Amino acid sequence: MSLIINTPFGCPNQHWVEAKGGKLEIKPERRPASYEVFDARNNTKRTEVLDLVNTIRRRVAAWREASWPGVTIVTRKLLEHWNETEARQHPFYFCQLEAIETLIWWVEGAEAFKQGIAIPGDGGAWERLCNKMATGAGKTTVMAMIITWQVLNALTYPKRNKDFSRAVFIVAPGLTVKERLQVLLPSEGSYYDQFNLCPSEALRQKLNQAEVLIENWHTLMPPKEAGRSVVKKGRESDEAFTRRVLGKLAAHKDIIVINDEAHHAYRKPPEVKISKKQAAEQGVDLEEATRWIEGLDRIHKTRRIQRCFDLSATPFAPTGKKSTDTALFDWIVSDFGLNDAIEAGLVKTPRVVVRDDALPDARTLRSKLYHIYRDPSVSEDLNRAKAEPHEALPKLVQDAYTLLGADWRETRRQWHDAGHRSPPVMLTVCNRTETAARVENYFNKGDAHWPELHAPDKTLRVDSKVLEKAEIGETATSDKVYEARLKEIIEAVDLPETRKQQLLGMKKEGLLREIVDNVGKRGSAGQGLQNVVSVAMLSEGWDAKNVTHIMGLRAFTSQLLCEQVVGRGLRRVSYDTDENGLFLPEYVNVLGVPLSISETGTAGEAPPPPKPATQIEVIPDRAALEIKWPNVLRIETVVKPQLTMAWEEVPALVLDPASTPISAELAPALGGATDMGKVTAIDLEQLPDGFRLQRLVFQTARKAFAELRHGFSGTEEYLAAQLVRIVESFLNSPLLDIPSLFHSDPLRRRILIALNVDLVVQHVMRHVSEQNTERLTPIFDEENPIGSTGQMQTWYTTKPNFPTFKSHISHLVGDSSWEGHAANVLEVRDGVVAYAKNDHLGFQIQYMWAGSRRRYVPDFLVRLSSGKVLALEIKGSDSPQNKAKRDAMDEWVKAINGAGGFGRWASAVAFKPSDVQDIISEHAAAVGSEPTYAQ
Repeated sequence: MSLIINTPFGCPNQHWVEAKGGKLEIKPERRPASYEVFDARNNTKRTEVLDLVNTIRRRVAAWREASWPGVTIVTRKLLEHWNETEARQHPFYFCQLEAIETLIWWVEGAEAFKQGIAIPGDGGAWERLCNKMATGAGKTTVMAMIITWQVLNALTYPKRNKDFSRAVFIVAPGLTVKERLQVLLPSEGSYYDQFNLCPSEALRQKLNQAEVLIENWHTLMPPKEAGRSVVKKGRESDEAFTRRVLGKLAAHKDIIVINDEAHHAYRKPPEVKISKKQAAEQGVDLEEATRWIEGLDRIHKTRRIQRCFDLSATPFAPTGKKSTDTALFDWIVSDFGLNDAIEAGLVKTPRVVVRDDALPDARTLRSKLYHIYRDPSVSEDLNRAKAEPHEALPKLVQDAYTLLGADWRETRRQWHDAGHRSPPVMLTVCNRTETAARVENYFNKGDAHWPELHAPDKTLRVDSKVLEKAEIGETATSDKVYEARLKEIIEAVDLPETRKQQLLGMKKEGLLREIVDNVGKRGSAGQGLQNVVSVAMLSEGWDAKNVTHIMGLRAFTSQLLCEQVVGRGLRRVSYDTDENGLFLPEYVNVLGVPLSISETGTAGEAPPPPKPATQIEVIPDRAALEIKWPNVLRIETVVKPQLTMAWEEVPALVLDPASTPISAELAPALGGATDMGKVTAIDLEQLPDGFRLQRLVFQTARKAFAELRHGFSGTEEYLAAQLVRIVESFLNSPLLDIPSLFHSDPLRRRILIALNVDLVVQHVMRHVSEQNTERLTPIFDEENPIGSTGQMQTWYTTKPNFPTFKSHISHLVGDSSWEGHAANVLEVRDGVVAYAKNDHLGFQIQYMWAGSRRRYVPDFLVRLSSGKVLALEIKGSDSPQNKAKRDAMDEWVKAINGAGGFGRWASAVAFKPSDVQDIISEHAAAVGSEPTYAQ
C-alpha cells in the first residue's frame, strides 16, 4: 500500500490518519495545518493545530476563487501565467502556488478578504512572513516567484515602495546553499528562464533590472571578529556595516530580505531562558541565530527592511519549556509539511522499523531499531568521550548495520540492473565525532558483515569542523590523515585526468565541499560514493537524490530533529507517474530515527534512471519562418458614435478640368503691352511634393473636421480618425469623376483635388450621418504588444518529439498522436509557409467559463501562402467548454481583423485527423480583395 494518495498539482483532498490498532486510514479532506509534538523521552505525542494558517488557507482559497481581487495588473499577469498548466513542461506544484498566492494575498489582496487577520511578528521592527515547505517541495522556485513578483511591480509602480522592491537581499546558512541559490540571479540559465516565470519576453528583460544579492549569514558579522562567538557593536558604525554587507545594494532603501533555511534566523525573546546547549540539542545554534538577526536589525536601521520572507521546512525555535522543547514560528502563513509532501509523492516515502524478531524496548514495546540510541547499551557506549576509532560498535548497532546493509545490497543490485551510473547511498548521522570515526573504521577495516560495504574509497566521513570552516570559506587546522582519505576517494573516481588533478590540488576544505555537494552526480567528485558518515545533520542544501538508507545514531528529542535528518534523504530520483497521474513511490529505509509517519512493506522497485532531455529552441537561421501575433489582454464590445456614408446613395462628384487651371504663363507687361518673348511658366505639375495623396486626405479631413467638431458626440480624436477613413475611401473610389483622360494621370488628378478641396468637403458632408454602433475592440498588452516565435525561451523536455523543417522552433513536442499527424501534414503541404506548435510561445485567448476568466491555448499557428495566419486546434471531442473557447477565438479573430495592421487571421478546429488537410486547403486559397470604401 502506497502512502501517495494526492497529486502534487492540485489541492490535497485526503490524508492519512492513525486509526485503532496503529494502522493508517484515509480521511477524505485536506490535512489541517498542524505539527506533532513528540517526546521520545517520555513516549508521548500530541498534535498542535495551526489555527491561523488554517484560517488563512480558507481566505486565500476564497480570494483565488474570486480571481484575486485587489492585485495590480502586473501581478494578475503573473498569477494567470503561473496557474497556466501548459505554459511550461511541468506545472508548478500546488504548494508552490499556494505559498506565493498567500504572500500576494497579504500584501495586495482586497481588505475584505483579510478582515480579522493579524499575523504576529518576532518582536523586531520589521515584518516577517514565513512559508513552511517540506524538503523537495520547491522552495527555491518560490523564492524566484517572490523576486519576479516584487521586482516587476516595483519597476512598474515605483511609488508603491512599501509593497514592492527591486532590491533583494537573500541570506543563506552556508556556502553550499549560497551556491545553489545562484539560479536566483536574473542571468542566463536562471530559474526565471528554466521555469518560464515571466509571461512575456518584455517582462523577462525588465526583470534584468533587479538588484539581487546572495550572501552567507556570516557576512552579517563584524569583519574583524568573524571567528568569535559574540557580536561586539561599536567598532563599525551601522552605516559602514550596511555598506560593507550590501555593497551596491546599499544604494537602495526599502529592501526585501529572503531568509533561506529561516529557522537559523531566530530572535530569542528576552523572557525565554534557554542555554546554548539546550538550543544545540534542538538543532539551533543560538549564537548564529542571534548574529543573523542582529545583522538584519542594523540594516533595517539604515536602509529599512520593507518586508522579510522566511522559507524553511522546519521553522521551529527553542521555547525553553520542558513540556515543549520547540515551537513553530508565529508568523507562518502557509504550511505544506513533510506528511503533505509524502502524501503528494514530492519526496521519497520513509520506512521505519515497526517490529523485529528480537525483544522490543521494555518501555515502548517498539523494536529497539526504531530508536537505536535510546537503548542504554548504545547511548552509554556511544556517548563516551575520547573513544578510539578501533573500538567495536555496540552489538545492537552492528546488528542494525547488518540488516540495513542487506537491504542496501539488494537496492544496489536493482539500481545497477536499472541502468543507474551511481550507487545508492547509506547515510549515518552520529552523535559525536568519536562515534563517526568508529563507524568509519567499522566499514573501512572490514568489520561490516557485507563485503560490498568494505570500500574505503567509496566511504566518506564528513569532518564537521572541516565542513564548518568550508561553509564560511575559512581554513581548518591541519589534518594530513583526513586530507589523504579525501584524496583516496578522488583517485578512485572515474574522471578525466585534468579534472582529477584539479581536484587533488584543492585544499581539504574545498575538496570536502566538492565531494559532499556532488554525491551521486555523474562526472563529479562524489559520483561513486556509497556510504556517508556525518556528525549531526549535513548542511542544508545537500540534495543527494540517491540516499536510500539512513541510520540514526543520536538522540532524537523532537520531530524537528527527525525531519531534519530524514530530510537529507528525501530527494526523489525520478518523477514518473502511474496511470492515475500520481508519482510512483520511491523509498528511503530508516533505522534509528523515530519518525511519526512512515510506510511498512517490501523494498519496492528501483526508480528508473532520469530520461534524456531534448533542448527546444529557436533556430535563428529560420527567421523567415517567424510567426508574429498581437498580445491581447481582452476583447471589449464598445458602443461608439460612428460616422457612416450611404455609399449607394452618394452621387458622383464631377471635377471639370476646364474650370480649374493647373498651369499658367506670365510675361512682362508695360501699360497694355506684354513681351511674349520673355514668358515664364508656373506649372503645378513641377511641384509633386506639394500634392501627395496623404497630405490631400488630411487637408480635406481637417476642413471637414472644422465643420463637424461641434456637433459630434464622440471624442475629437475618434472623429478625426473616422473622417480620415471616409475621405480616403472617397478619394480612392470611382465616385470622384474627372472626365478627362489627360487629367486621369495620378499627379494631375491630385492637383485637381487639391484645388477643389472645398467642393469635395461639401459633397462628402452632405452624405455623412452619425449613429451608434457596436465594435469589437482589442485591448493590447502595453508591455509586450507583439508576440513572436522568436521570443520563445529555450526549454527542455523528455516528452516524445521530432525535428522540424518548416518551423522557427527546432522541435515539435507531441502531446498526442493527432498532433504528430497534424505536424506531418503541415510539414509537407505546399500551402503552408510556416507553422509552430503553440508550446511555450505565450499565444493565448482569454475566455469566460463557469463565471471565471480562463485561458485558451490553440495547438498550432500556421502561416499560409494566402497570407492568412491560422490558429488551428486539434480536438478529439466537443464539449460546452470547448464551444466557449471557439466563440472566444472567433471574437478575437473578428476584432483583430477589424482593427487592421496584423494581417488576416482565421481559426479552425479539426475534430478528426482527416480534417487537417481540408482546413489547410480551404484557408490556403487566395484571399479575395475587398473594396476599401465599403465601410
